[in-house]
Amino acid sequence: MLPKHKYNSRDISIENQEKVFSGFFEMLRVTLRYKLFSGEWSKPIKRELFERGSAVGVLLYDPAHKLIGLVEQFRVGALGDKNSPWLYEVVAGMVDPDESFEQAALREIQEEVGINKVQLHPICQYWVSPGGTNERMHLYCGITNLLGLDGELGMNEQSEDIFLHIVPQDDIPLYMKAGQCDNAATTISLMWLQKNFDDFI
Repeated sequence: MLPKHKYNSRDISIENQEKVFSGFFEMLRVTLRYKLFSGEWSKPIKRELFERGSAVGVLLYDPAHKLIGLVEQFRVGALGDKNSPWLYEVVAGMVDPDESFEQAALREIQEEVGINKVQLHPICQYWVSPGGTNERMHLYCGITNLLGLDGELGMNEQSEDIFLHIVPQDDIPLYMKAGQCDNAATTISLMWLQKNFDDFI
């Protein structure tokens, strides 16, 4: 086990907080001080915080037929990708204020790929990029039947254009080696599944 943290949320002093942008996402500018490891307080610092909140991601898995489901869609953050800004990902989305993580995961599965019968198994949760955003991802493996489900999907009213790919689980190492699943949620989920195949036999 790692040692217990020396400090916690009580060792931060927020001196000012203002919303500097509100659009598809929100951005805050926070002025704060925090305890240094020396025991003294830092000077006031300003940081922009990209407000995202909680998100869920689900790797679709069919152990009976040894298949996985990955969604392909355009991502504006990958505009600089030399190969393509269309990425292979797990089903994912943001958690609404009145939802549990599991409820959000099941809703996203239904909205993005039209699957209603799924058994969720927790994988992990992590801070996506805590140097600038408060987004925290909650990952699951979703056990379901994937036979005959590939094709164009998504919600038009949310400008979603999604293609669901159903691929053999045995090909996961090939996708990983080729760098085709180069986003954190998908990489973590596939690595977890490779170590836990036997749990679903």
